[in-house]
Amino acid sequence: MKVAVVGAGIVGACCALSLQRAGLEVTVIDAAQPGGPHAASFGNGAWISPGSIVPMATPDLWKKVPGYLLNRQGPLTINPGAFFGLIPWLTRFLLSGATNYRVEQTAEALNFLLHDAPMRHVELAQSVGLKGLIVKSGLLHAYPDEAAYEKDALAWSLRAKNGIPWVEHQREAVRKYNPQLSDRYTFGAVIRDGAFCRDPEEYVRGIVQCAVSLGAEYINASVSGVTENGIVLAQDGKVSFDHVVIATGAASAKFSAALGDSIPLRSERGYHIQIADPGFDLKIPTMPSDGKIATTLTHGGLRIAGQVELTAEYSPPNWARCDVLLDWALRMYPCLKAKDLSGKVTKWMGRRPSIADGVPVVSLAKSTNHITYAFGHGHIGLAAAPKTAEIVTDIILKRPIEPLVKRFSALRF
Repeated sequence: MKVAVVGAGIVGACCALSLQRAGLEVTVIDAAQPGGPHAASFGNGAWISPGSIVPMATPDLWKKVPGYLLNRQGPLTINPGAFFGLIPWLTRFLLSGATNYRVEQTAEALNFLLHDAPMRHVELAQSVGLKGLIVKSGLLHAYPDEAAYEKDALAWSLRAKNGIPWVEHQREAVRKYNPQLSDRYTFGAVIRDGAFCRDPEEYVRGIVQCAVSLGAEYINASVSGVTENGIVLAQDGKVSFDHVVIATGAASAKFSAALGDSIPLRSERGYHIQIADPGFDLKIPTMPSDGKIATTLTHGGLRIAGQVELTAEYSPPNWARCDVLLDWALRMYPCLKAKDLSGKVTKWMGRRPSIADGVPVVSLAKSTNHITYAFGHGHIGLAAAPKTAEIVTDIILKRPIEPLVKRFSALRF
């Protein structure tokens, strides 16, 4: 069976390798190089956390949004000029977290993708010759005090219900985990099984290279359309395939819409900065509760990643969001204030593929059994990619599907 995988970010890369190992004839198509800056996986926080099951939309979110929008240092910004166009998506987004039951259902679905994600990545990295890129270090959620931690009770109760272990720590233990962290943070919770990736770009590239070494083909070209019988390349026209996997992140909306599927997928912008040679070793990736940003030591330096920006699809980047990230870096790690950072800070903006109900689509298209969707992972694309690839492979090979997979169906819209 000839299968085209459209998209060479982390989800497309994992799908391609899984399908090639299953004995299919795979072709990967992307207009850019695997895992490059165009891909959301290139610039994410590099966390692989089984604890990332907490949906963004929760029953009390609507109360917090005004405060977020008024706070320049806050994790969320909405471009006023794009607001009215965002209303349908925002409405569905808020309704998806309107009750505890809905939130619990979303967390259960995400747990299906994430509960063993670190183990899957360790095995995957070893199998493609990149064992050193995945580090099982644990992941630290840092709080100003225990009261702030207790205010986050919903998130931790969801993790508890889904069997995710963590350990609570007071100030002294937090200091041992992260000696450079500001004294502001006196309480912490460590996701014990959490891991991170030292270089997401190298990781994705290595996965694709492994698939190619096993016989897959890589075509560096732009795909302008997808049909039941193949794809349409912008320059070379139609190429026939028995099955097509659409794993193009935020760009997947145009393909699914052309196939008649109205999926509420939007680009949710995220930013990161990287500080080369920060002058200290970050033993454990750390996220402050008051900033909702991931700080991780990658091969490129200290990465500070986060922010949610909702705006018009192709409006210019708002690099002021990177200034906010730098402010947070200096606030979290005061030792950076003594360093000359000129020329050491790089910036990146990417487009997370976010579906309004917080659950990715991993299923056949509604209209045909020859096209499979694998997109909409939002903040969990890196972590969830191996399990997503397993589901996609099972769908295409018509293997038995676990009941929870129905939660990811395009039929829910």
